[in-house]
Amino acid sequence: MKHLFTFLFTLLVSFSWAQKKELKQAQKLYKAGKTAEASAFLDTNQTILESSELKYASEYNFLRSQIALDNSEFQLAYDYLLLAKKNSKLKIQIADLQQNIVSEVVNASIQQSEEKQYVLSAKNLHLAYTIDPVVNIDYLYYAASNAVNAPDYELAIEYYSILRDVKYTGVKKQYFVTEIANNTEKEVSESEFNIFKKTKDYTNFREAETESKFPEIVKNIALIYNKLGLKDKAISAVKDARAESPTDLGLILTEANIYIELGEKGKFKDLMGEAIAQDPNNGNLYYNLAVVTNDLGDKEKARSYYEKAIALQPEMENAYLNLVALILEEESSIVEEMNSLGNSRADNAKYDVLTNKREALYKECIPILRDFLKVSENNNEAIRTLKNIYGTIGDNEGFMEMKRLLDAQE
Repeated sequence: MKHLFTFLFTLLVSFSWAQKKELKQAQKLYKAGKTAEASAFLDTNQTILESSELKYASEYNFLRSQIALDNSEFQLAYDYLLLAKKNSKLKIQIADLQQNIVSEVVNASIQQSEEKQYVLSAKNLHLAYTIDPVVNIDYLYYAASNAVNAPDYELAIEYYSILRDVKYTGVKKQYFVTEIANNTEKEVSESEFNIFKKTKDYTNFREAETESKFPEIVKNIALIYNKLGLKDKAISAVKDARAESPTDLGLILTEANIYIELGEKGKFKDLMGEAIAQDPNNGNLYYNLAVVTNDLGDKEKARSYYEKAIALQPEMENAYLNLVALILEEESSIVEEMNSLGNSRADNAKYDVLTNKREALYKECIPILRDFLKVSENNNEAIRTLKNIYGTIGDNEGFMEMKRLLDAQE
């Protein structure tokens, strides 16, 4: 029995020595830049090396990972790296290689996205996320966006759902400084921010945070469900999010936009009312409420909302133009009635009343368009509308003024 033990021990030593020898040869080829030869050598000796003791098996898998990365086989590179992690002695080398895999896979995904290979790009970004879900969570957000661009909606839902479940916001801290020499504010890095605070060349140091991406994620999930014809899931997705944050303005607007997509303007209007209660000085909210209220047939309220939007944001061009269009909507019915009249004395009297009513509409629009030109003096649509109004009501001075403005721009 003693001799048998010695014999077996000799075999094990010889086998271990062979494993070490073959591995060293493969590593030597790889370090010499002969990646293909190293890979072929590993394939030839795969049985020996894969069954080796932990030390050599981990080094074998580590080398396999390096070769796979060189060949842009990112998933394979990571799979081999996971096997190599069984040996704690390779901890530093594994951490470096893992970072290289992430870097390479992200660079490849950027290139694929530029080439409109959106699904490949999305899956590579998802791999980068998988390697370190905490540090690389941003890559999952971009992976979902690329899946939408593909469009691969099932993949997009998968990625967005993960982001929703972990309540990803993507909020980043921003740093701003104002250069005293030219009084210009610019965004800088945190380290630059801390350095500039110690100099006399900058002032107005401020920090800010980017907007949360969570409402956008919930909205995209709902919109994708809607596009897939799963309207109940679309509404459920946004309602679940709002149940957690009922006063979140972004989520209120998201739900409102979903109802617009579904053609439910009444519910949109109600939700816009909620949004305004949260942000009463937001002109865009009043503008959107005005558009839908007008579509629902309440012209008077729509007009008041447009006027409120203009009061809050005087530079909002579409609010002026839509308000004028709303006022002039009544003109078509007036003209139609005028055209239906005969030549009797009563009809002629009625015609004069309608003419005055029509001119009153025009005169309502003049100050609105005049105010508009104060904030957008070269808007041809407004100038042309005013020119036509002045021509219709017989205001030659106003007509010529608008004509000169139009001529000057041509």
